[in-house]
Amino acid sequence: MAVARSMRRTSPISLVLAALLAFGFICFMLSPSTPSASSASASSQQRQENAAEHPLSPPTKPFFKSQPVRSDGYKAAPPVVHYDLNSLTNTPDSVANGERVLILTPLARFYQGYWDNIERLTYPHELISLGFIAPKTSEGNAAVAALEKSIAKTQSGPIDNRFASISILRQDFEPPLKSQGEKARHAMAAQKERRESMSRARNSLVFTTLGPGTSWVLWLDSDIVETSATLIQDLTGFDQPVIVPNCFQRYYDSSRKKWDVRPYDYNSWVDSQTAQNLAANMGPDEILLEGYAEMPTYRTLMAHLPDMKKLDPKKMLALDGVGGTALLVKADVHRDGAMFPAFPFFHLVETEGFAKMARRLGYEVIGLPDYFVCLDFRLVRGEGDNLADRFFRSTIITSKWLSTSSNVYFACIHCAVRVSCSFSPISAVRGIH
Repeated sequence: MAVARSMRRTSPISLVLAALLAFGFICFMLSPSTPSASSASASSQQRQENAAEHPLSPPTKPFFKSQPVRSDGYKAAPPVVHYDLNSLTNTPDSVANGERVLILTPLARFYQGYWDNIERLTYPHELISLGFIAPKTSEGNAAVAALEKSIAKTQSGPIDNRFASISILRQDFEPPLKSQGEKARHAMAAQKERRESMSRARNSLVFTTLGPGTSWVLWLDSDIVETSATLIQDLTGFDQPVIVPNCFQRYYDSSRKKWDVRPYDYNSWVDSQTAQNLAANMGPDEILLEGYAEMPTYRTLMAHLPDMKKLDPKKMLALDGVGGTALLVKADVHRDGAMFPAFPFFHLVETEGFAKMARRLGYEVIGLPDYFVCLDFRLVRGEGDNLADRFFRSTIITSKWLSTSSNVYFACIHCAVRVSCSFSPISAVRGIH
């Protein structure tokens, strides 16, 4: 009987099964682990779960899409949620600390270049929320329709390209100007009414969309189409409560038959005694305006400070007024009450009034004279100017002021989008964008 039991234990079938089990165990032990892949999969799965039901749905966090249904068929009351705002951070290393950014844009017209530019931002899109407000006009309707098309495409695309949330608001008041042309918008006679209306729109936008998880607010005009891809990291890196880069406009100089740039935003300035004297003699409802020959203030304008032959993108300047074409604000500044006055506040309104209010609250206001963002050149030449586009392609690399030695933080939309060439002044500092 002992011999029979021994033969059963060493039968060929048992040996084959044992060998297969041993081989499988060895393969399992030697197979490489993939924690990063599983982690990325979990992250994508989490973002998928957080996504709204439709690309144009409102954000799902920190807002609630729907309430759970009770056993009796009625919806339960929304849960009480506690947010510890003291745990929010605003640090120079905003990406590493997972700080959420809210990009806000008043939208009178939609420019595809604007959307392409924010899509190229290298700040993690899962940490970016977008907010827009548009007037209820034919132009506003067209802008929202075009915006929604771009939103649907992006929010239905690859997970990593999607933004955390997008909100679109419509103004419930009539805009003061029927025309949004550049000449009409910047006429001096229209400024008080126009900028008071803009203040109302900005305030509605920020106080409707500012969530409990927001660390930074980036105000970006809808016609800003040229920025560094690292715009958010660059600006948060200065760790300032309110900081504004310099805004220029690209245009075609017909007299010299070449493309050039010129200062655009004159609302970022250091105050002067002349301006203070003017304000002292004004009525309570009058406002000071900058950039108009009819009202010389002799303020120091940040737009006129850059020396194109010797640029330092890290240079900082304490300001008394700011423009809103591109403006980064720590969210706590808005939470503390700094808004855009739609009334004369020390004879200032809108963004300049905001700077005054922030300073009165004890916050520093800083400008970057040598760090640039730029408006769409088509605002000057007209939409879809193929001749201008072709000329731009052939001359951008030889533009005198855009030399690689200048280390200027300035991105060219056509270089980045249409031509995809390797040259950019930013490449001298940050690598090809």
